[in-house]
Amino acid sequence: VLPCRGGEGILRRLFEPLGYAVAARRYPLDEKFPEWGESAYFTVELQAKVRLQDLLTHLYVLIPVLDDDKHYWVGDDEVEKLLRHGEGWLAAHPERELITRRYLKHQGSLMRQALARLLEEEVGDPDEVQEVRAREEEALEEKLSLAEERAGAAVAALKGSGAKRVLDLGCGEGKLLKILMKDKTFEQIVGMDVSHRALEIAARRLRLEELPQRLRDRVRLMHGSLTYRDRRLEGFDAACLVEVIEHQDTARLAALERVVFECAKPGTVIVTTPNIEYNVKFETLPAGKLRHKDHRFEWTRTEFQNWAGGAARRFGYSVRFVPVGCEDPALGSPTQMAVFARPMTSASVPIRQTASGTKQA
Repeated sequence: VLPCRGGEGILRRLFEPLGYAVAARRYPLDEKFPEWGESAYFTVELQAKVRLQDLLTHLYVLIPVLDDDKHYWVGDDEVEKLLRHGEGWLAAHPERELITRRYLKHQGSLMRQALARLLEEEVGDPDEVQEVRAREEEALEEKLSLAEERAGAAVAALKGSGAKRVLDLGCGEGKLLKILMKDKTFEQIVGMDVSHRALEIAARRLRLEELPQRLRDRVRLMHGSLTYRDRRLEGFDAACLVEVIEHQDTARLAALERVVFECAKPGTVIVTTPNIEYNVKFETLPAGKLRHKDHRFEWTRTEFQNWAGGAARRFGYSVRFVPVGCEDPALGSPTQMAVFARPMTSASVPIRQTASGTKQA
């Protein structure tokens, strides 16, 4: 008999992704008084062909998650226990955030620590991924100067929105941050990335240690992931996600949307991503391949506009689309940009609609 807060649905969400067939029977609060309703207790039968060691590990982690009511102090040692017993399966579990939240007794700082380390396990060393990604992007897009054009388009959109306090989410090595630092329009600038090494490079690029205190207070770097809520992201005028979303699994985009649009909810959100239709113009890119090995997807203009339009409707934003880079009449531009604005916030990037997409006025 197991306590399960959340019902049979939680049982299935936790065990079925691990390959178990789940049979559950719920107990009433009191068999003599059925009108009192059902209890939180179940008889559970799990069926699967697994190693005994794996079964015991799954139960060690998931039974307290089902109960969601640990009766002792939860600290850093519990993070280590979770990661040790979750090695090899938790990082890939679709409910890893729920598992982490309940196992760590809803302690936000511990959750962030555990999830960031799980993310590193899932994608490999994020620092190595960041370095490879940067080299590949520069090699493929060098002739088009796309990095500079993307940064310029993002800064123009930020200025058009009137933003003073700006987030660069997935800031990498700080190229956009350096541009923002030079513009006195932006009073507070924060860059966040999952890669420690990228943040170290960004700190050197920005020469943070050499800046006078008043300028150092204006710019801040922090480590974090975009797939779980982080209260440090709240209260900003605008957020940029420049070439970030395509590095996320599509199954995790919903979590990213909630973190950015529902929880952080800046007045303006700027998102850029590759236009896969344009890939045929890259001579060194084999047919059917994505631009970079770390990309989980690349979208057509229609796919991007459908996603952005859906996110805007779900979270109360308007959205406009801007091409970035030299635009081909049939294929569109190499980079596509969406500028989201909440009510009473003007993301005034002038555009006009064309048959092949959108054009800047």
